[in-house]
Amino acid sequence: MTHVVVERSFPMPQSDEDLAVAEDRLAPCSELYGVVWKRSVVSSDRRHMICEYEAPDAETVRKVQKEAGAVFDHVWSGVIIGG
Repeated sequence: MTHVVVERSFPMPQSDEDLAVAEDRLAPCSELYGVVWKRSVVSSDRRHMICEYEAPDAETVRKVQKEAGAVFDHVWSGVIIGG
C-alpha cells in the first residue's frame, strides 16, 4: 500500500459537523476502492486540513475524492520517515 496525502483548504472555517458530512460521503467510495483513512490534521483556524490515507496509489485517492465531491488542493504519494 502507498501512503497518500490530501491537502485541503476551505473558504470558511469547518465545524466538526461539516467534516463529518464530508467523511460520510467519502466512506463508501473509500471502501469500494481500498482506500483506508489513517489520520487528519486540521489547522487552528479550521480552514486547512491534511489527510493521510493508505491506498493502492494516489490516483485512486484522487478518484475517490472526486466521486465523493470532496474539495482538495493536492493529492500526493509519500513515505513515512522517522518516528
